Amino acid sequence: MKIRGERECKECGTRWSYYETASIDCPACGSLHSVGVDERTEHTDRQASFDLTPVRNDIDEVSTDELAERARDRCREYVRRRGFINAGELRDLENTYLAATELLHVADVVARGIELELADREELYFLSLLRDADVGDRPSTDAVPATLESARGLAYANAVREYRRDVRTWAGERDAKLTTNERGALETLGEHVKRLRMLDGDVDPQTAERLVETTRELADGLRGDEVAFARAQEGLENLAFSR
Repeated sequence: MKIRGERECKECGTRWSYYETASIDCPACGSLHSVGVDERTEHTDRQASFDLTPVRNDIDEVSTDELAERARDRCREYVRRRGFINAGELRDLENTYLAATELLHVADVVARGIELELADREELYFLSLLRDADVGDRPSTDAVPATLESARGLAYANAVREYRRDVRTWAGERDAKLTTNERGALETLGEHVKRLRMLDGDVDPQTAERLVETTRELADGLRGDEVAFARAQEGLENLAFSR
């Protein structure tokens, strides 16, 4: 949505940036009455904290499936609030967002672990995500248990889908229109995402990782890096989903 991010309090005259505080309350006097003093700018990235410490602190007190439910709720709220356009600027597809999205899907599997006969390796993988997701550390592709590969693949497909949506919004707001090649690359990326989602994420982790890498290169390319755009085009052309 487009907002006026620079605010001025009608009561005391204090100015602040909504982009930084995500609050319409005046930081000086608390008044809710303010006016925007700049042009409306596209902004989808709301302030969102992501701290799994309270869940980790109870790791010895509650069952794994309860930990998973609590982690899932925190990840869902974080992912729901996050966007990728900040004050008109396109942000990166960050590791923290990817890790949170993956933990959301893995935690869902773990929460149903009694029915699915959760194995030790699956539980340990969940705990590794719980330990590191909020600092943006993602497990390597080799660490993903075969039974959780679909969860990772679907998580990354959903993350790229949301990112691509904001990329299209951001591109539509620029004065310079997308070239035919740029539009084609975005459409191809969308087709790959649809295909991966139709497979329910069931691809090897290396392939899912290539989708993320190609998406990041495409974003860099759209921001003016011609070399990155060429790599993205090649990556999109060569990306195939198969077991």
